[in-house]
Amino acid sequence: MDLFTAALSLSMAATAPAEAAPIAITRAGSTASAAGPADYFTGRVRIDAPFQADAPARVGGATVTFEPGARTAWHTHPLGQTLIVTAGVGSVQEWGKAAREIRPGDIVWIPPGVKHWHGAQATTAMTHIAIAEAVDGSPVTWMEQVSDAQYSGG
Repeated sequence: MDLFTAALSLSMAATAPAEAAPIAITRAGSTASAAGPADYFTGRVRIDAPFQADAPARVGGATVTFEPGARTAWHTHPLGQTLIVTAGVGSVQEWGKAAREIRPGDIVWIPPGVKHWHGAQATTAMTHIAIAEAVDGSPVTWMEQVSDAQYSGG
């Protein structure tokens, strides 16, 4: 080994990060399904496979299934939210704008601080993967429920 290679190896060893945590696999079915809390959802909502990365990462999420007519309350995310629709037909609505239909394969980006709701259509269930990052331990600020009139576009 020449002097340059030896010096480079020593330099890299001196600046190598501390040993990282190993890759973790959470097995399908290892976490029980949970009902969406009535404070944050209207109708029947099931939350599966919730995940939260360990610090310094701040990403978390879950697979969420909304029965027909079910939806979130109005809410915001400090760093935004990504929804990946996997089944059914749903809606997403930004405060003050018309609701928009979402279908399997659609990817929805909700920018930071945008007041919105999402959920199933009135007659069709919808499932999506929801991903958001936390600020000071919180990925969401929940607000008031979406009224039936708001949901139906009235």
